[in-house]
Amino acid sequence: MAQDKPAAGQSRFPGKKTGKRRRAGPGPAFAAIDLGTNNCRMLVARRAGRSFRIIDAFSRIVRLGGGLTETGKLNSEAMDRVVEALGVCAEKMERRGVVKYRAVATQACRLAENGDELMSRIKAKTDLDFDIITPEEEARLAVLGCLDLMDEKYEVALVVDIGGGSTELSWVDLAQWRERGGFENGGRPPVRTWASAPVGVVTLSERIPEVEHGENWYSEMKKFAHSAIKTPRGARKLRHVFEAGKAHMIGTSGTITSVAGVHMQLPRYERSIVDGSWMTAEEARAACQDLASKDIEGRAANPVIGRDRADLVLAGCAILEVVMDKWPVENIRVGDRGLREGLLLNLMRRPKRRRRGGRRPGGNNEKAAE
Repeated sequence: MAQDKPAAGQSRFPGKKTGKRRRAGPGPAFAAIDLGTNNCRMLVARRAGRSFRIIDAFSRIVRLGGGLTETGKLNSEAMDRVVEALGVCAEKMERRGVVKYRAVATQACRLAENGDELMSRIKAKTDLDFDIITPEEEARLAVLGCLDLMDEKYEVALVVDIGGGSTELSWVDLAQWRERGGFENGGRPPVRTWASAPVGVVTLSERIPEVEHGENWYSEMKKFAHSAIKTPRGARKLRHVFEAGKAHMIGTSGTITSVAGVHMQLPRYERSIVDGSWMTAEEARAACQDLASKDIEGRAANPVIGRDRADLVLAGCAILEVVMDKWPVENIRVGDRGLREGLLLNLMRRPKRRRRGGRRPGGNNEKAAE
């Protein structure tokens, strides 16, 4: 992987060091791009204390993983949509003067036979370098993006990221994190174990089609998700914490935010209301069952769901209910954040001062925008 390297060729992005002293300004801009199985999303931000302030954002449904379950390949139309969306991202990065970015692709590109072909097309058309990350890194980035949503009065947090092609689960030790100083001084919390299940809203909807299962569609999706989501060995040792009511869940995905919006009966989706909110598990199940009782037109009529999410939201609900069945909690924290925020925090980390005579720290996968 590259180490803070400039983009090859004539880069579109400003920010190259010239040796001249710059006037004090608002600070450098950083960008994080997440190319998922269903969505292409980007955040552009500047440092703000220990966190950051978002100055631009982009999100577009690209349906990259459509048909992947059947063919094993990304289709040409989906790749065209991705390249077009990333062209918009590149233009925004240029306009905002981004100095460093990281762009990652997840499950669809991990599985597709022609994932490398898409990466080459993206590079040729937009000059953006992408990393196809592992499920483990995807899970850890989601945890990092949700640090300030973790309630330290609990012993464990289960971070659940329901994506388009896979679902990542991370069991975070809040008790040890609290002993180390928690969010204020404890650094990054210890992840005791993690798991990735090859089931997401796109792959589950394609594997269990609504037209073939009719009224049994939702229950059949839950059955499949139950068999796909395995419990890692390290998580079994934490079972007693959940049984004692000392764990909470953090959901980070379009599924959990949609479920929260339905529960709140919002007239339209508002991130400021949903992000950081709490639901009980009972309230989350009620919202899922409400959606499951409706046909696609009924789901689309809900202003929080809309036409774009109506065909996939029930697959996410099925996965969420299965996770709640396997790992019962009373309370769920809702996060309209995750992987991209984790990427930004990593990009903005200030390098530790080296000890005299010490070795140069190892490289990372971040790209300097020249």
